[in-house]
Amino acid sequence: MNYEFKKISEEHRKPVIDIFNYFIENGFAAYPEEKVSYEFFDMMLKITQGYPAIVVINAGNQNQIVGFAFMRPYHPMKTFKRTAQVSYFLLPEFTRQGIGKMIMEYFVQEAKKIHIDALLADISSLNEQSIKFHEKMGFSHCGCFQRIGRKFGRDFDVVWMQKLL
Repeated sequence: MNYEFKKISEEHRKPVIDIFNYFIENGFAAYPEEKVSYEFFDMMLKITQGYPAIVVINAGNQNQIVGFAFMRPYHPMKTFKRTAQVSYFLLPEFTRQGIGKMIMEYFVQEAKKIHIDALLADISSLNEQSIKFHEKMGFSHCGCFQRIGRKFGRDFDVVWMQKLL
């Protein structure tokens, strides 16, 4: 299959939020417990300003958007400007095809261009697939905030992972 990355823009509002809402309703990859409105997209654009933010397009299927990914500042203070947080969401039928690895390679290249030398990921302890993916991509476990989340009546930890570039 032929996948392409394209910078997130207004035209992607509906598919990006639809994908995010899928993960809200179907697991622990997205933290909200209830679907978000399409206005949530404005907040996504704002927090990713100046950082890579992309949609993943299946060019072989009428340019279907199958996922999205972005970097954002870890913290607003300049003392942390070398660190960014990463998030990505791929529809389940498009996982395990190397797309996540392609996104990570892209993020590493783009991070270096904007003088980022550490990537962080915060992951629900109930999202074992994501934890394993990050380990495979060279992320190290940094710590865990225990039982700080509750979704669908289940408590979960937030696992922090880091990749030094």
